[in-house]
Amino acid sequence: MNWSGVMPAMTTPFTADNKVDHDFLAQHAAWQLGNGCAGLIMLGSLGEGATLEHDEKIAILKTAVRVAGPLPVVASISALSTEVAVKLAREAEDLGCAGLMVLPPYVYSSDWEEMKRHVAAVLAATGLECILYNNPIAYKTDFLPEQIAELAGGHENLKAVKESSADVRRVAAIRSLLGDRLSIFVGVDDVIVEALGMGALGWVAGLVNAYPAESVKLVDLVQAGRREEAFELYRWFLPLLRMDTVPKFVQLIKWVQEQAGVGSARVRAPRHELSGAELAHAKAVFDAARTAHPGIKHRPIEEFAGA
Repeated sequence: MNWSGVMPAMTTPFTADNKVDHDFLAQHAAWQLGNGCAGLIMLGSLGEGATLEHDEKIAILKTAVRVAGPLPVVASISALSTEVAVKLAREAEDLGCAGLMVLPPYVYSSDWEEMKRHVAAVLAATGLECILYNNPIAYKTDFLPEQIAELAGGHENLKAVKESSADVRRVAAIRSLLGDRLSIFVGVDDVIVEALGMGALGWVAGLVNAYPAESVKLVDLVQAGRREEAFELYRWFLPLLRMDTVPKFVQLIKWVQEQAGVGSARVRAPRHELSGAELAHAKAVFDAARTAHPGIKHRPIEEFAGA
C-alpha cells in the first residue's frame, strides 16, 4: 500500500428499517474514490463499528472491496476480545482488503503489556500491511511514541499510525524515534494542516464523507507549499471540521452528509439524531459554510449511482 493521501473513515448508511444500505454504501464509496480519495477505511468509529454484527461487517467489506477495485480498502479491527479481533483480521485478508487498521479492544483499557500483546496478536495473524490507531481520548488507551516504536521494531507489517491524540507534537515525537519507518496519518480533522506541517503524510478524515474534493484539495495545497491558498480553504473548512472532535461526531457528520445531499442522518441506537440546541448550532455552521463555499468542483454523487 501507499500509506499517504486522504482516506475517509467511511460512515455506514442505514435503511429506514435499520439495515445496512449496501446500495448507497457502494455509491458513496465510489464517489469518495472518484473525487480523489486514496482508499477507504471501513468499520471504524465513524462507521459505527461497535454497533455492527459480525456478518454485517463482512458484508460491508465485500461491498467496499468490490467497488474499490484496484484501490485499497482498509478494515478496522476492533473487538471485545483478542480472539475475535484476530478472526476478523484473517477474514478481512481473505475478502481482499489491502490493509488493516488495528484498534485497542473495546471497553477494556489496561497497561502497555496487555495492549502490546493484543496488537501483536492481530499483526501476527495477517500478512497485510497495518496502521495502528491511537485515540486515547475515545478509547482510554494511549500508545506512546516509544511504545509505537517497540511495535514497529517487532512487526514489519506495521506500516503506519493514525495519530488521534490531537497533539501535533506526537507527529514529531514519532518521527524523531522512527524517521520514515512509519507513515503518520492524522485522525482528528481540525489539526490536519498543522500535522502535515510536522511531517504527517495522510489524513483519515471524517468530514470528507460530505466533502471529498475539498478535503483532497486542502492536502494537495499544503503538500505543494501553497500556504496562503491552503489557509484560506482551511479557514472556511474549520467550523465543519470541528464537528469531528466532539462526542456526537457520528451524528453531526451524517447530518452534514444529509444536508449536502450525499447521505442520510440515520444512526443506530444508542445514538439518536440531532435535536434541540445541538441541531440549531449545526444548522448555523452548515448554512454559513454553504453560503461561503469556495467553489471547488467535484464529480456529483449521482454519477456513481449503481456502483
